[in-house]
Amino acid sequence: MLKNLVSEVVAIAEHAGAGIMNIYCQANTQIRQKSDQSPITLADSTSNQIIEEGLRRLKLNWPIISEESAIPVYQERKSWEYFWLVDPLDGTKEFIKKNGEFTVNIALIRHGQPILGVVFAPAIDQCYFGAEGQGAFLKTKGQTTLIQSKKEFSGSPRLVISRSHIDSSTESLILQTNNPEIISLGSSLKICVVAAGNADCYPRLAPTMEWDTAAAHAISNEAGCILCDMNGNALTYNKESIRNPNFMTIPLSSKSNWLSIWNSIAIT
Repeated sequence: MLKNLVSEVVAIAEHAGAGIMNIYCQANTQIRQKSDQSPITLADSTSNQIIEEGLRRLKLNWPIISEESAIPVYQERKSWEYFWLVDPLDGTKEFIKKNGEFTVNIALIRHGQPILGVVFAPAIDQCYFGAEGQGAFLKTKGQTTLIQSKKEFSGSPRLVISRSHIDSSTESLILQTNNPEIISLGSSLKICVVAAGNADCYPRLAPTMEWDTAAAHAISNEAGCILCDMNGNALTYNKESIRNPNFMTIPLSSKSNWLSIWNSIAIT
């Protein structure tokens, strides 16, 4: 089922990406502030409408949680077996800056675990996707390739950090890591870069929500990565609070090395 379903979800994400790009190419972008003071644009709501309509056309009758829709109370959703978790425009700040580093994120969650994920970056024509037992892939310029995280631990690593949300804890970590190369990116592309073997670690020591990570998490699982908190526990979804803890994206083969590094500098 998942093999056929992932192609359907890729098509929905690409349709949403096209809607975003129609707005992205306009000279002026109207920006509003949400209640948490984060920005929202017409592209966010346009993408959300396309995704929700597309998922409902699949006739699977699974609930949808989206950043741009009301979130059901925990008592209602805690017993859900399957549901969709969506960020219709991850990296709104990058969209506003017009640097291309924004994505459409669509994930399928089963019993709190991400089992299918699509991350589409329409401005740079990169679509990462994966599903449980099916592998992880990158489609770009009409070509699809299998992706895999790094196998060997690097003592002088390539660290991916947020372009718009770097904080003092992350700066401290960089200073105390052995001569790292820094890659700055926006959106869930940071997770995908590690999953594709182009970086060693993405540490996130600033707030994120479940919809920020779920799709890329499913992809990274299939690529041999883990998204875990600073104690090594994998992130879970549909919690009573949908905020993620501090976490890192790392190759599973390097987990013990990275946990040792973080513990030595007291990052929790």
